[in-house]
Amino acid sequence: MAVEMKDVLAVILAGGKGSRLEPLTRDRAKPAVPFGGVYRIVDFTLSNCLNSGLRKNLILTQYKAMSLDRHISLGWQGYLCRELGEFIDVVPPQQRIDEHWYQGTADAVYQNIYTIEKERPAHLIILAGDHIYKMDYMKLMERHIETHADVTVGALRVGVAAAAGQLGVMEVDTESRIIGFEEKPERPRSIPGDAEHVLASMGVYVFNARFLFEQLCLDATRHASKHDFGRDVIPAVIRTHRVFAYPFLDENRKKDAYWRDVGTLDAYYEANMDLVSVDPQLNLYDQRWPIRTHQPNLPPPKFVFAEKGPAARRGQALDSIVCQGTIVSGGQVERSILGPNVRINSYSQVEDSILFEGVNVGRHAKVRRAIIDKEVQIPAGMEIGYNPDQDRARGFSVTDRGVTVIAKTHAMEHPPGPQGGEGSRD
Repeated sequence: MAVEMKDVLAVILAGGKGSRLEPLTRDRAKPAVPFGGVYRIVDFTLSNCLNSGLRKNLILTQYKAMSLDRHISLGWQGYLCRELGEFIDVVPPQQRIDEHWYQGTADAVYQNIYTIEKERPAHLIILAGDHIYKMDYMKLMERHIETHADVTVGALRVGVAAAAGQLGVMEVDTESRIIGFEEKPERPRSIPGDAEHVLASMGVYVFNARFLFEQLCLDATRHASKHDFGRDVIPAVIRTHRVFAYPFLDENRKKDAYWRDVGTLDAYYEANMDLVSVDPQLNLYDQRWPIRTHQPNLPPPKFVFAEKGPAARRGQALDSIVCQGTIVSGGQVERSILGPNVRINSYSQVEDSILFEGVNVGRHAKVRRAIIDKEVQIPAGMEIGYNPDQDRARGFSVTDRGVTVIAKTHAMEHPPGPQGGEGSRD
């Protein structure tokens, strides 16, 4: 069934604190955190919208939204034409209805109900701006209309342990109609006949617009409500209205469906490290479903020094992603992601690490299993990721799985040993 996507408004929720990603979210919203070198997390949801034909998009922000706003302005406004009614608008809290910050996902939409109504959409698709996946929302909309649903929820089959306390879990009948919904249960109910998996919510919802407005206004009057879609709005309507699950059809087209909530530092690290494997689970090179982003005007990456001998300098990166503007100057890089304008100086070593834009690794420095935020300067001779206790003593964060994380404002003293960087020399 054909869908008029011009009648669909996408509302992207990008206002969470992202506290589990501290210190990466200390100065930026979670959807603005870099991913895969050149991308931001929000680019995956926005690329899904663009590839699906969605041309009307509102991004609802709340905390530390400046870098996200800048990224959208630089990287995304050129894809749509305002004169044709197309847009990606970043909407900060208006507090037109309530003087409080957003109390939950449903409250975030409710507080912007006037902005949404002005577009007069027939349907709304509510999306999270902090998940990594590829999905054709047009197919989702077609299923929503075919089933005459009031609400359709994107559904993903995941392991019981992965869903426990983390994801909303659904029960469905033989027609995929939702008959039960629990938000982040500690003991989720498994799929009948499959004790190891549950049907989890992706945080993707399609609503008939008028129905959604009515439910948001009702939910706002319920004092006991957390004003959340998964916790309150969806469970309140499953017995009285047509609420269906839509099985996730992965446009990534690998053996296993790819959907990641990179809400913790370890999950974020593992998802990035997958990208440098020989056959990564997430395909960033599929031109049929491109992932778009802001591409700054920078020179190509460069690798210098190819000296011979055991103590010689050799600038090389193996099994790694190296972004534009980066210079690997006589240092060794393995299984790492180097963001734009990174500098790897002579005799240094970087292994199994993620370096954000502008990081400078000094001579003879060694970095292993680390996430280093924007423009951090690693002094010559320093070792990071080799001694967790020493890293903590320096004020760095160390995750449960032993990944060292350095915030972008962290200042470091030079340890004893070789000093200085490469200067202007390649």
